[in-house]
Amino acid sequence: MPSEDLIEVLGGWEGYGVGEVRRRPPDRERRPPIVWIRLYRRADTPMACSGCGRRCDRYHDGEDRTIRDLPILDAETHRLVPRFRVACPSCGPKVEALPWLAKYARVTVRLAQNVARWCKVLAIKHVGEFYRLGWDTVKAIDQTYREATLGEPDLSGLTVVAMEEFAIQRGQRYATIFVEPDRKAVLWVCRGRRREDVRPFFEKLGDEGRRRIEAVARDRNGAYEAEVTEPCPRAKIVYDRFHVVAKYGREVIDAVRTSEAQQQTNRGERQVLKGSRWLLLRNADGLKGQDRIRLGELLRVNRKLATVDVLQDDLKSLWDYRLPNWAYPFFREWYGRAIRSRIKPLQHFAGALRERIDGILAHGQYPLHTSLLEGIMNKIKVIQRMAYGFRDDDYFFLKIRAAFPGIPG
Repeated sequence: MPSEDLIEVLGGWEGYGVGEVRRRPPDRERRPPIVWIRLYRRADTPMACSGCGRRCDRYHDGEDRTIRDLPILDAETHRLVPRFRVACPSCGPKVEALPWLAKYARVTVRLAQNVARWCKVLAIKHVGEFYRLGWDTVKAIDQTYREATLGEPDLSGLTVVAMEEFAIQRGQRYATIFVEPDRKAVLWVCRGRRREDVRPFFEKLGDEGRRRIEAVARDRNGAYEAEVTEPCPRAKIVYDRFHVVAKYGREVIDAVRTSEAQQQTNRGERQVLKGSRWLLLRNADGLKGQDRIRLGELLRVNRKLATVDVLQDDLKSLWDYRLPNWAYPFFREWYGRAIRSRIKPLQHFAGALRERIDGILAHGQYPLHTSLLEGIMNKIKVIQRMAYGFRDDDYFFLKIRAAFPGIPG
């Protein structure tokens, strides 16, 4: 079998045959070899309109195009293709429809698919270097492929949703992410964390979809609450334990530790208090050996730190209750101890928590949490590091959705 016939069989260029094959060997600059394959249009193969799919016997005009394909035996492969516009009676002049080449593409479908697969695990820069394609070309291929495979998010039947914010750039620039916890699917990502930034998601749900929402798990950002409860009258806000306890660590434990360190006249004891932050914030069950001993000694010598540490552990237990009739008496007892402690940061935190106790009690009916979102946040950081940052929000958010398409129903 002649080499041209073999290449034609392996190539699978429907409607086209191989006319000529040329090969350029590697040069002194260590560039790979290049294979040029000239294709010709088979006269016995009907053409189809890319607009309506109708068969056409005549073409309007044509021009030669250079198309990249998958490498052949490590050789950079180019196709010289006569690209025709058919004379469609219905649509007028339209580009010929080809299964192996998209309408205006300069790379074959299979090369585009391979580029998109590699973009899932490698940075655009590295994929471009491997295939000797420009950065913009690789990015456009990957974005087009993701848009075609993902499509619009499925919001039908959505009853519960979790939302979280994450930093996308320096300078207090954030984005907000919406996740369906049951399917572990990212539904929506938008820049910003203000009410007007998250509003398009709820508008996308429509009137029926907003009435269907029963619960929203989130942190204690007050800007979100009104934007959730106004369009979604049935929705209950569910406060996640992670965020509440983390806020307790920042506003209570850190404040008390810093205040106690400043009041110490002994330099050594002051340094011990300053260096104890991570010991106090970590879960005591996760401390071992010398760290557990250090924490015990620290709490024995400082009454205020011991008090806020005990109340932190008790606060975590509030999310273990499944019935509000049991959870609220426990919180009322915890609140009383916090107020009687006379520790101002603790009293202030307890007062603010009391105003939003309904969001904690709702956790019993809707045991939602944002631990799934924390895992997604970690993956987002990996995506950012792989790409050395993103300049295009739409593409970045598309990559996030592609990383978490959800468990098939």
